[in-house]
Amino acid sequence: MLFLAVLFLASGYRLPVADAADRSAMTVATAARVAGDKTRTRFVADLSAPVGYTVYVLANPYRVMIDLPQVSFSLREGAGDSTRGLVTQYRFGPVDDAHSRIVLDTDGPVLIDKAFLLKPKDGQPARIVVDIVRTTKQAFDARLAADAASATASAAPAVETPPGSGGAAPRVRKLVVIDPGHGGIDPGAIGLSNTREKDVVLAFGLKLKKVLEATGAIDVVMTRSDDTFLTLRDRVRIAREKEADLFIAIHADTVRGGDARGATIYTLSEKASDAEAEALAHKENRADIIAGVDLEAENQEVTDILIDLAQRESKTHSLVFARKAVAEMAPVTVFTGKPMRSAGFMVLKAADVPSVLIELGFLSSRQDESQLTSPEWQQKVAAAMGRAVETYFATQMAAKTP
Repeated sequence: MLFLAVLFLASGYRLPVADAADRSAMTVATAARVAGDKTRTRFVADLSAPVGYTVYVLANPYRVMIDLPQVSFSLREGAGDSTRGLVTQYRFGPVDDAHSRIVLDTDGPVLIDKAFLLKPKDGQPARIVVDIVRTTKQAFDARLAADAASATASAAPAVETPPGSGGAAPRVRKLVVIDPGHGGIDPGAIGLSNTREKDVVLAFGLKLKKVLEATGAIDVVMTRSDDTFLTLRDRVRIAREKEADLFIAIHADTVRGGDARGATIYTLSEKASDAEAEALAHKENRADIIAGVDLEAENQEVTDILIDLAQRESKTHSLVFARKAVAEMAPVTVFTGKPMRSAGFMVLKAADVPSVLIELGFLSSRQDESQLTSPEWQQKVAAAMGRAVETYFATQMAAKTP
């Protein structure tokens, strides 16, 4: 679900504006950049200090306005001309003695998906991040006509709530969180025919969701149901907040050279099972950097917040499910020479939630890429994985029966 906002009071606080006479105290915008495509685009501005800000959209012409307290701009010459995606150019400068503004000109109607402030940390500057998405003129006009106050809700990613999970009543049905990797401005791996990992894993995840819900005994939460970027920390948070019974992260991989192909199922381990698993975990753990969120700056905070999944019980349950998944999937798809591996994937560190990361295949393999883009193959493998989930839960329930 996209977070469609006309007005976004994104800071949560406002800092005092520097007096015009005290230029040394003024916040400085030191850099800016644009990334994305014609569907979704991200604008990032680096600041010497955090500031409060407001972001909103206007028409005639279509543009995004970022209003700031007094800020000076030390950007390279011609910075606003080097743009991409939905932004045709951007402009910046003072509005009056107390306010500054950044204006993003767009090639049509857009809406604000997310806007947030990253505080300075570990040598990284403060950043204002604004994500915009293409929309229709009708949707744009409808949002402008709506009460602006209704658009000041939190920018946290929306999470689907499964039926029957609200309130304090005990949950009867099992809950699976499906996490299609990457998304938004992070395409993930790119195949030989330019297939994007984020697209194939989302398509597969939605098929798996339907398979599991068709059992009548399993509820499903998708970390994302569309082309939305989520940080690794957000994905972990969803699994923890929903108290999931099982977390399944879905990915595809690429390798340079060689003829690697086939699926692999990973579980969490502080010590990787082999060098390939360690390299893959390192690559996936740094995926947030692609979207302008440096994961390395959050590692300590994540470590402080999360309880390590490598507790004995959760790790055991993860391995049990991984074995069942290999057994069910092997008749319908190819596995690598090591179908089960382990490594320190950040996205698997949801406390007390059995978790696996499934690499469906290699987009660098023409055979695998053809399969990964095939709806028939996706449905066949999703059905096999669904059977593995059912047998896993049946085993867990039997083990608890006196």
